[in-house]
Amino acid sequence: MLTVTDVSAGYGSFQALFGVSLAVAAGEAVAVIGANGAGKTTLMRVISGLLPASGGGFALDGRALEALPAHRIVAAGIAHVPENRRLFPRLTVEENLRMGAFIPAARKHFAERLAWVYELFPRLLDRRRQPAGTLSGGEQQMCAIGRALMSKPKLLLMDEPSAGLAPLVVEQVFNLVRRIRAEGFTVLIVEQNVQQVLDIADRAYLLDRGRIRLSGAAGELARNEEIRQAYMGI
Repeated sequence: MLTVTDVSAGYGSFQALFGVSLAVAAGEAVAVIGANGAGKTTLMRVISGLLPASGGGFALDGRALEALPAHRIVAAGIAHVPENRRLFPRLTVEENLRMGAFIPAARKHFAERLAWVYELFPRLLDRRRQPAGTLSGGEQQMCAIGRALMSKPKLLLMDEPSAGLAPLVVEQVFNLVRRIRAEGFTVLIVEQNVQQVLDIADRAYLLDRGRIRLSGAAGELARNEEIRQAYMGI
């Protein structure tokens, strides 16, 4: 479904990614793990069109997307749940969800998608008229995921969904990811919480200082001694 080929990117004179290649097949959950500053968020920003690649490219279902603006990438089928959720705090939950259905194709099915998101996350229905900035951390993550799902994406990008959350809420967030997987969505997730993300992913890539160092089945990487010592504290 998604192929990323030899992508390089950065910010001004600082290069964050060096020839990164990876693939995500339909129905998979693929994790990109690594330390803070490894380039994980930069990779997600490139795929969602928020940051141009300085080299290489990426395609969804064989269609090259690297030259498209972000809103066209959403229309092509990629939705991004950004790090720290990035909700509109003064807008209500339902208004935030409406923003996720901004592209013309999604607007036509707004009521249907909204009902489905509320069925998936009943707590959002209870909070639908509440300003998003007043929600708990776990509820905000539900809202951010729900907003991304409103466009009915082929591929869901999730950037550090557990960042800044208390341990109990982190467990709730990973349960949300399991629920999304059960609905049949294809997911590319970047995460510092290595142990838990490898538990829900099919495959994983280790990104280290802007380069892919290891890749393989999630279970294999979870048993890798280097990863266990460096990223799990085991």
